[in-house]
This record gives sequence, structure tokens and C-alpha cells, in this order.
Amino acid sequence: MLFQRKKPLDLILETAEKRSLKRQLGAFDLTMLGIGAVIGTGIFVLTAVAANKAGPGMMYSFIIAGTVCALTALIYSEIAAMVPVSGSAYTYSYAVLGELIAWMVGWALILEYAVAAGAVSVGWSGYANGFLAHHGFALPDFLLAGPFYTEQLASGETTVRMVDGVAHKGGFNLIAFLLSLLVTMLLVLGTSKSAKVTAVLVMIKIAALTAFVALAFPAVESSNFSPMLPNGWGTPLGGVGVLGAAASIFFAYVGFDAVSTAAEETKNPNRNIPIGLIGSLAICTVFYLLVAYAAVGAMGAQPGGVLSQSKEPLAFVLREIGWPRIGDLVAGAAILALPSVVLMMMFGQTRILFTMSRDGLLPDSLAKVHPKYHTPHVITWITGIFVSFFAAVFPVDILADISNAGTLFAFFMVAAGVMILRKTEPNRARPFRTPLVWIVGPLAMAGCVLLFFSLGWNPTIKFFCFWAVLGLIVYFAYARRRSHLAPGNEHLLHGHSKDPKLAADPLVQEGPNTGP
Repeated sequence: MLFQRKKPLDLILETAEKRSLKRQLGAFDLTMLGIGAVIGTGIFVLTAVAANKAGPGMMYSFIIAGTVCALTALIYSEIAAMVPVSGSAYTYSYAVLGELIAWMVGWALILEYAVAAGAVSVGWSGYANGFLAHHGFALPDFLLAGPFYTEQLASGETTVRMVDGVAHKGGFNLIAFLLSLLVTMLLVLGTSKSAKVTAVLVMIKIAALTAFVALAFPAVESSNFSPMLPNGWGTPLGGVGVLGAAASIFFAYVGFDAVSTAAEETKNPNRNIPIGLIGSLAICTVFYLLVAYAAVGAMGAQPGGVLSQSKEPLAFVLREIGWPRIGDLVAGAAILALPSVVLMMMFGQTRILFTMSRDGLLPDSLAKVHPKYHTPHVITWITGIFVSFFAAVFPVDILADISNAGTLFAFFMVAAGVMILRKTEPNRARPFRTPLVWIVGPLAMAGCVLLFFSLGWNPTIKFFCFWAVLGLIVYFAYARRRSHLAPGNEHLLHGHSKDPKLAADPLVQEGPNTGP
């Protein structure tokens, strides 16, 4: 009985058809949306984290993480084209794997979206603080980082952060905290990105990365790539080496699945969703490899080196090789564009939580609609406060790794679901069929498992286990009996809530031009 509660695909599609959004996003819009979600803190900030773990070998780390994501994108394309509705991995799991697994996936997606928003906020604060410092407006050291921020030595050991030879403990990351609250307020007011704004911000980020590659490439020296693997390839649970860096740099690719959450707003989703998923990932992978090669070759990337300690590595490289003004512009592009990623992650989180609430797994009160702004303000404020305090306290590398743990779990379940669906419903229409699914699927799952355990036991996997246990407690103590699929609640399946104020979907009311 535990795994028998499933929400049939036909019911999911029927519900979506009744509440369908206006379909007006094309392949270009989805590709821009995917690039906008992907290019963010990962490449602008985590380049330094990867250098700390793998040295120049982080080039291999980008390839490993990109390969796992490419396999997953092929899997996502099949299920997203079959079920073009919002909800992403949570919805897919509900239909194929049952309510318990769907709950755990939705619970894990909180790590992907909310914790990722915190990580991007911390990454943005590094560029913002650097920008302010370069113009004579540096904040007190206590407000630059959270209390858990440390620096890593070449040996792999961590030490208290050093400033001018003096040990400093962080206190409260003020900039990251304020950014998260500001984005929360904008979401409550109903401000969301249109496809055109997304495209503009994507162009700014692409221009910044292109400028970096063009200026850093001439400064590449072969000596900076030696030794190539100072920490070796690494081992599962080790958290260092090429595998450890790949597990962290995986965060740089996370976000391409946001394309699938726009399925209900897409013209010809059967064709355009696979194009958006695979196209955005391919473009980002090419940029990442070029940027990583240029950064390593121009400055060197040995663990404990100057690049590995920078909070704004790309701007730092340009300043060091003689392009300080362009370095400032790249920092400015990051400052301008990264908040949009925070907004996208938090907006996606509200969609997931709203969907779970609509299914009865979370309280109806969480999905209350603001009478003036028509937004789910309760969920938004809870998410925003959670994100703000995480961003204020934890460093970007810890937040990114925790986010990766939740994302890898969700990706693993989606791959399993697609293969199960091939067996249970072989005759269902599949506008896009994953090629060689019995090879691609297991490889995607194996890649997710490898990267998950390469994150290291402490604190990442330990926190994920704690989070999973907490999720199971909440499910069995509350969600299971309140579910619309629970005995006696079947009448709620076609009427989302007993409260008429919650019957409308506030995310739909914001209009057809809202990105996920």
C-alpha cells in the first residue's frame, strides 16, 4: 500500500488542460530561459571552489559534470514532452513512482531551489563586496561572510579566514541577506521576469563571459597547467580531487531543468522543450570549458593559490593580467545578472511548494493568495526568510554542495521514472524518445550516484540524510493523511481546496509571460 498511491498521467494532463496557461514561448525563449537559469554563480564564483579541490584538473571536472547533465537532459526531454505541465520532477514522480517518492523528490527540490537561491545570493555578495571595496566603500569585515566561512589550504585542510595576516571569523553576510529579502519582496509584489527581460540578461552574461575568454586566452601559459592533478582524481566521500570538484561544479549546470517547468506556457512543447533543454545545456557547456581553460591558463589554479581564494575569480583574473576596467565590467555584469537567477530559483520554489499544497501534501494556508497582488505571499515569505538566513550564515561552497545533493536525488528519480514508464505504458505517445534509453538512463543514474557520494560525507551528505529523515517524519505525521489521494479525500482531486480563496492558482494569475 505504501507505494500504490499514484496520480495518473491522464488526471495530471486533464487538470493542466483545465488550468492551462497561454502558450507563447518558443524554442528560442526556452533556450534563453535555460541559459539564464544555468549561467550564474556556478561559473562566476565556483571556478575558485573547483580550483581549490582539483587545481587545473577542474577542466576534467567540468566535462564530467556536463556529461551527467547531458544524459539527464535527454531523459528530461522525454518526460517533459509527454507531460507538458508545471511541477517538474515532483509531478513526474507522482505519476510514475507514487506519492511517497514524489514527496521525497519535492522535499529534495527545496534543496535544489531554495538552498541554490541562497548560494547564488552568497556568490553575488562576493562580487558586490569586491565592487564596493574597489570603489572605497568596503563593509566591515564582520559583515562580509557568515560564521562558517573558512579558507582551504593546498593540503586540503581548512583554516580560519585570514585578512592581512590576521585571523578573522565571519559574522553575518549582510549583502546576501538583503538581496534575498529584496527578491522576496519583488516576488510578493508580483514582479517576475518576462521572456524578453530574460533574453536581455542572458545576453549580458554571455557578453561578460565572451569578453573574459577573449582577453584571458592570450595570457594562457602552459606552465600554469602543471601539476595538472595536484589532488588526484579523488575518491567517493573524499570531497576533493577531480571528482570532488565535479560534484561541486555540478551546481554550475543546475537550472536547465527549469525549462521543463515552463511546459504549460510553451508553444508546441513536444518539439520546443527538448530543444530548450538540450540547446541551453550545450551552449553553457561550451562556454564553461572555454572559461575554465582561460582562467586556469592565465592565472594557474593550484589549491590554496590566489585564484582559489577569490570570491570574484573571473574579475580577479582580468585585473591581474592587466585589464582592471574590463574586470570591473565583468563584475558589474555578474552584479546585474545574478539576482535574476535568485529570483528564478525562488519563483521555481514557490511553484513546487504550491503544487504540493494543491495536492494536499502541505497546508492549504501556505498557498493563500494576496488579495491585492494575487501572489502566494505566505509561501513566498517563508521561502524568502529561509533563503535569507541561509545566505547570511553559510558560505557558497557548502550551500552549493547541499543544493547539488537534492538535485542529484531528483535527477536520479526522474531517470528511474522514465525507464519504468517505458515498461508500464509502452504505448503512450512519446513526442521525444530518449535515444538508447536503456544505456542513457542507467548511465545518468550512475553519474548521479557517483557525483552524490563525491560531495563528501561531512557536512553535505550528512545534512542530506538529516533532511531526508525530517521529510519522512513530516510525510507520515502530516502529509500522508492530508493527501487528496488519501481515503476519504478523493472529492478534493478535482477541486483543489475547500477554501474558495485558494481555488485559483496565483502563479497563473500573474499572467502568461511569467517565467518559472
